[in-house]
Amino acid sequence: MGVPGVPPSSRFNFAQHVFARNAGRAGKAAYVDDAGTLTYGELERAAGRMAAALAALGLRREERVFVCMLDTLDWPVTFLGALHAGVVPAAINTLLTADDYAYMLEHSRAQAVFVSGALLPVVTQAMAKAAHEVRHVIVSRPTGPLPAGAHDFAALLAAQSGNAPPPAATLADDIAFWLYSSGSTGRPKGTVHTHGNLYATAETYGLPVLGVREDDVVFSAAKLFFAYGLGNALTFPLAAGATTILMAERPTPQAVFRRLTERKPTIFCGVPTLYAAMLAAPDLPTRADVRMRRCASAGEPLPKDIGERFAARFGCDVLDGIGSTEMLHIFLSNRPGEVRYGTTGVPVEGYDVELRGEDGHPVADGEIGDLYIRGPSAALMYWANREQSRTTFQGAWTKSGDKYVRDGDGFYTYSGRSDDMLKVSGQYVSPFEVEAALMKHAAVLEAAVVGRTEDGLTKTLAYVVLKPGHDGGDAMAETLKAFVKDQLAPYKYPREIRFIAELPKTATGKIQRFKLRESANG
Repeated sequence: MGVPGVPPSSRFNFAQHVFARNAGRAGKAAYVDDAGTLTYGELERAAGRMAAALAALGLRREERVFVCMLDTLDWPVTFLGALHAGVVPAAINTLLTADDYAYMLEHSRAQAVFVSGALLPVVTQAMAKAAHEVRHVIVSRPTGPLPAGAHDFAALLAAQSGNAPPPAATLADDIAFWLYSSGSTGRPKGTVHTHGNLYATAETYGLPVLGVREDDVVFSAAKLFFAYGLGNALTFPLAAGATTILMAERPTPQAVFRRLTERKPTIFCGVPTLYAAMLAAPDLPTRADVRMRRCASAGEPLPKDIGERFAARFGCDVLDGIGSTEMLHIFLSNRPGEVRYGTTGVPVEGYDVELRGEDGHPVADGEIGDLYIRGPSAALMYWANREQSRTTFQGAWTKSGDKYVRDGDGFYTYSGRSDDMLKVSGQYVSPFEVEAALMKHAAVLEAAVVGRTEDGLTKTLAYVVLKPGHDGGDAMAETLKAFVKDQLAPYKYPREIRFIAELPKTATGKIQRFKLRESANG
């Protein structure tokens, strides 16, 4: 399916497109971080110098560069400069281990590494382990002496003089960048996206659904290396000519509160675990302290209670949606004025959605099915992984790996990951449905439900994180079991409840249920 206005075979470079779109905003702030501000004019010039620097370093079109950087002004400069040059940035999760980075360095065959000074030690350790092809290391905001042969990011840009090289004559369907899957089910996969895919997400979701405008100030707690965060903090605000707040530190409630009250963003993008933690924090700001007019949530489904309470507190909709690394951003979403908390909304215009049964045929409304998506932002493939590519990318359709149910009004409700569904007493149980029921209890902060095999039978086991001040003893476990029984069919209640301090999660906030399953059945 082609992108409206950008035929796949047409010349299209996303960086060139962004700068042409903002030609009249040279003096307006494009990005603000804790260290300073970058106007649209400065961003364009810096990206041009980055393209020149890449050429000076001998980087060629379609070669990969490893971008392991915190969310600072240097991140969009690097990403857009690489796109301008036709070099392919691989956006890397900044919270992984040296072993993870060693794998990605080898897998991507990156020729250069861009790394924040704070992350240099772990990346250096990874390079010592990997059979990599890295020829250059560029350090953003170094915290100490540079390694031998490494380049200082600011000095490298400053050394480029004269006009920027012309943008690479890329096509809409040319490879633009990679994102690695979050690794919630094993080794991350290198997901390959095009220049046209960035344009598609802005034109289908960022502008018409999230409604980003030129006068907005956008703040995404989800980081730029995350598909969701890349759209929120780069693609959408640049498409609208808005201003973006960047935060290098981890998105704790207190760090987020500081930006909401001091920088006054009008659009905030978070994930469900963060929204829950914010509401539970004693220093939660009042409505008068902030300027949010709209919020978004993705990564995992937003519990109904959390969405309703947040909206009531701040007087703005939280648009819960689902996207994926493979589809780049949100394709099912609630819409302003049409929010049904507890659902993921309806298909974004430009995307087709089908729920299919085990026989491959569409299921009826009210029945759980596997979610398939067809739309203009689908990735090309997983790099060097034909088997997984064929499983996920099936012709024009992408299999998400999620289970959903659609109601008679066309709204979709999450039922769990396909590999997380449980069969109890011969009937399917959605772990998310049980988790949502548990989350309604006033003492519960978070919950995750998995299956535990005993004597050949599957029983539901709930891991529960309680709010401060609540005791996780036997009495609380029985209270929660009874609480779920009052809401769901009797066979769905968790047979066992284990209280833990925190749930294992990926850096993007997704619960790593495979770790909980290992613990339950270990």
